[in-house]
Amino acid sequence: MALIDVAGAGQHRTTGANVDVAPLIEDEVGPAESTIVTRRLVPHRNVRRDAAIQRLVPDYGQGWRCKLVLEGGGLDSERLNVCYIAVQPPGGAVRKVRLPAREFREIVAATNFKQRVRKMLEYHHADRLHYAVVGTPNRLEYDQGFFVKGGDGFADVKPIAHLYKTQVYQLAEHLGVPAAIRTRPPTTDTYSLPQTQEEFFFSLPLGELDLVLQAHNAGCSAAAAAGELGLERDQLERAYRNIERKRSATRYLHVPPLLVDPVPEVDAPVAGGHD
Repeated sequence: MALIDVAGAGQHRTTGANVDVAPLIEDEVGPAESTIVTRRLVPHRNVRRDAAIQRLVPDYGQGWRCKLVLEGGGLDSERLNVCYIAVQPPGGAVRKVRLPAREFREIVAATNFKQRVRKMLEYHHADRLHYAVVGTPNRLEYDQGFFVKGGDGFADVKPIAHLYKTQVYQLAEHLGVPAAIRTRPPTTDTYSLPQTQEEFFFSLPLGELDLVLQAHNAGCSAAAAAGELGLERDQLERAYRNIERKRSATRYLHVPPLLVDPVPEVDAPVAGGHD
């Protein structure tokens, strides 16, 4: 559950390092500063996105809303996940159009730009204040590659990347995070139509997928875990395969830049520490 891009309030000293951590930009809530900067600096983002949509829906224009929707067989069939653009004219009904590869890439590239502008703004303030940026992917998001490279996936510290989503909810409750935030459906705050992470990326209810991922990571066979999770064996096997497919498809998000030749003086572990 990504609530804010960095946790805490005021100044917090990190363990063993002379670095301060402070709250910078609320990611999910969509702060005023992020909204203003996005509107002023990247108007072309919507222009390029809209141009891609208009090739499929010529009437699409001012006042229309949109979002991406991922449809597939879920747990009940091997049908491939296919991405659609859902559009809604002012006062009209939502309709969906299947996305060709070119339009899909253009829309995703344009919307990812918003995540990167947010991160640029965070690092601007981090540099100005001599702070570190703390990212908040949970284990489900980090494991499955649900983040933008150079965007919300970019941070100096990721303190909850090892915690499953349900554990993050428990931690938030323990820390007294308001219920209005804890019960808010997770969203990327990217598209104008309401959109959940489930319909956009994960294809399963997040609470259910969290348990499936825990079982898979623990090495539980589908035959052994299906009953505990209230699923049929073939359903859990499909869910396991989908987890592995996402890991494979998003592996590039986790790897460092490729070098033509190693630079051992930089890549070697740092000796000693900070005073």
